[in-house]
Amino acid sequence: MLAGISADYYLRLERGRDRHPSLQVLEAIARVLQLDDDHFTHLLSLVAEVPRQRQRRPRREIVPPGALKLLESLNQPAFIEGRYFDILASNTLAKALSPRLDTGRNQLLDLFLDPAEQALQPQWKDVAECFIANLRQSVGTDIDNPRFVELVGELSLTSPLFAQLWARYEVRGQKGTMLRFNHPQVGELLLNRERLSIGGADGLMLVVYHPDAASQDADKLSLLASAGLPVTSGSKLSQAVRSSS
Repeated sequence: MLAGISADYYLRLERGRDRHPSLQVLEAIARVLQLDDDHFTHLLSLVAEVPRQRQRRPRREIVPPGALKLLESLNQPAFIEGRYFDILASNTLAKALSPRLDTGRNQLLDLFLDPAEQALQPQWKDVAECFIANLRQSVGTDIDNPRFVELVGELSLTSPLFAQLWARYEVRGQKGTMLRFNHPQVGELLLNRERLSIGGADGLMLVVYHPDAASQDADKLSLLASAGLPVTSGSKLSQAVRSSS
């Protein structure tokens, strides 16, 4: 018996022969499996009686004009990402932090497949693992979405590490965290990463990297901002960083 559930009934659930278990059954399974809140919410979404909509073409993610204005006004590296970690818009300082934080790029593809991005983020494997868990949560039952199928398919074929992490079936949301960067011009940077929901734009997030106030990281970011140039043209900036150290 599994928390009052017979082994035969549990087997029927596992094999998909019973697709409408009660909330009490799901709660019992969650207790036995020691699921946290994120995993339990994901479990509920998988069995919710909502018809899955097949989409013939990807739904275009459009950034509201007000969010674009806010993005350009920020004095920190910032960008807007879609449900599948596509970069939909970014400001100049974000592209100075990483040229790959540019419109049309995808953060998961860059983390798993681009050596330059991996060199920039020494913690890239931890970041990628968090992204994968968040992707499972945000997708829910919408697994027929063409963009989701395309992204997971490409990464599964090209990155053994992605395939390994995807098979774990981790589900959790992202929280504010601190990330380390090895920037080719200003050296090591410690930046806080915040993700903020954009009202009226389902699934779109404003992501902001910001340093602790009055820190060396703030000074380095100011130098990067004052250069106003991509990371590929930074000899004068590098000299300024060395002289300020």
